[in-house]
Amino acid sequence: MLILLAAAAAYYLAGVSVDETAPKQTAAHKCADDTQDKMVWIPAGSFTMGSADYYPEEGPLTEFSIEGFWMDRYEVTNAQFANFVAATGYVTVAERQPQPEDFPDLPAENLMPGSVVFIIPTEWAGGGSLRQWWQFIPGANWRQPAGPGSDLAGKAHYPVVHIAYEDARSYADWLGHELPTEAQWEYAARGGLEQQTYSWGEEFRPADQWRANTWQGLFPLQNTAADGYAGAAPVGCYPANGYGLHDMTANVWEWVANWYYPRHVDEASAIRDEAKTGFDPRQPGRPVRVIKGGSYLCAENYCLRYRPAARHAQESSLGAAHIGFRTVKNGPEN
Repeated sequence: MLILLAAAAAYYLAGVSVDETAPKQTAAHKCADDTQDKMVWIPAGSFTMGSADYYPEEGPLTEFSIEGFWMDRYEVTNAQFANFVAATGYVTVAERQPQPEDFPDLPAENLMPGSVVFIIPTEWAGGGSLRQWWQFIPGANWRQPAGPGSDLAGKAHYPVVHIAYEDARSYADWLGHELPTEAQWEYAARGGLEQQTYSWGEEFRPADQWRANTWQGLFPLQNTAADGYAGAAPVGCYPANGYGLHDMTANVWEWVANWYYPRHVDEASAIRDEAKTGFDPRQPGRPVRVIKGGSYLCAENYCLRYRPAARHAQESSLGAAHIGFRTVKNGPEN
């Protein structure tokens, strides 16, 4: 059975070379080469969630007590997700035919499987537009992350992307795991530090070392890739935080279990109540969940969200080229 599963997973990871427009690795890093079933015990404790220094949705500061739990050391990789698909036949949201009742404002000809891909704009008029940077690409999905013609060759240990909330939840259920709550995620991302800006402290580049995969240069026009990667990096390329977790900030955004609201609300009311849909004034009427951690597209001049306190709203049925996830396992340490 294991041989058949490995063969099926290898099928999904094979193919022609990655599309020439895909981000290129520009410097060597020592990255993780064994990511399967690596979980870290996060000890019980208390912390102050949120921040009063950056974006309003990060407040108010809220005290939380957290029971101990297990968390994936790394973001879920393409290889791990391929094992899941090979074992279950699961089809991601980006690969399914959209239903008209779910998208009543879209013309029928625009209802096609696909996902959202970041493309560096070629024009910069009137301050730019999100519609320049983000484009819905028919056929883009976890297997073809840059769209048709791209593939996962050489990317087994990269974080899986183009993952909608349902996809992440289904993978976690398959393992008997869960998606972290927002409080669990932020507590773990802080690595035992209290109210520090980053997962490693207050200085962004201590000793001039890159500690996370972010955007360098003027976003969205120029990415110098000074940290070694112009796009997503393989998991585990940057130092772990105090709990032994890698890439808790930047690289790719990560889904958590909470519905999104513009301010922190009682966590119990924001988790897994399927009657709720969350609320984001920028996306009225759409069901929105919380994503955490920022991504390789977060820059100093735009989206300073490569911090544990940072949070963002994401339509739960829509993935993108910079959204992945990791899982937790609640219960005793032994």
